[in-house]
Amino acid sequence: MKIATFNVNSIRRRVGALCQWLDDAAPDVVLLQELKAQAEQVPILEIEAKGYRVELVGQKAYNGVAIVSRHPITVIHRALPGDTADEHARYIEADIAMPGGPVRVASIYLPNGNPAPGDKYDYKLRFLNRLYAHARELLELEIPVVLGGDYNVVPADIDVHDPVGTADDALCRPETRQAYRRIVNLGYTEAYRTLHPNRIEYSFWDYQAGAWQKNDGWRIDHLLLSPQAADRLLACEIDRDPRGRPEASDHTPVWCQLR
Repeated sequence: MKIATFNVNSIRRRVGALCQWLDDAAPDVVLLQELKAQAEQVPILEIEAKGYRVELVGQKAYNGVAIVSRHPITVIHRALPGDTADEHARYIEADIAMPGGPVRVASIYLPNGNPAPGDKYDYKLRFLNRLYAHARELLELEIPVVLGGDYNVVPADIDVHDPVGTADDALCRPETRQAYRRIVNLGYTEAYRTLHPNRIEYSFWDYQAGAWQKNDGWRIDHLLLSPQAADRLLACEIDRDPRGRPEASDHTPVWCQLR
């Protein structure tokens, strides 16, 4: 069972690259972020032609999340609980009918939060607090849960190319890291860092200043596993290959394998 997260940075522009990666990597489930399209604009037919089902929450020009799966999808939430006034398309949660039993997954696109401090950063912290509350409720179900997505959080200095220069960035600030750790400390396992405690590797490289060529990256795309999912964890890797292709997203997929 292979579950991946991938911020595609415009699904209409990257659908060809996404479909190529689906062929190459053959994931069971992909959690997509930053679709930048309304639901009717998403090229679902191209994805379905690869043997996948699609459920999504779209938004014009911004945000947007989706769950792509080889197996049946039952949507539970199309927004993060806790604030009915928040209309940003940043969260979708579903049960996936896997052959070995259902797995609850969520595709999450957290706010960037810059400039910080400011209103955008306050929204980011509120979103993280809501995610904490919901993640705690999910643990009470005692089922395999995978919370994947672009968290826009650098968990530690090892996860960014320039810890000193980025210390005041909304992705690296102490308040951000503390809010993220609160979620993990509920009992979740961060799949990549658990299996690779000392490896320096990134999942995002800005388009500016030759960041990709210089490997000036950030590790901000994460897969958090409930204890029932973590007990089945076999592998977790960052697939750098799509980032080096023409017309690439500025993110690259992160995947985990569960038995």
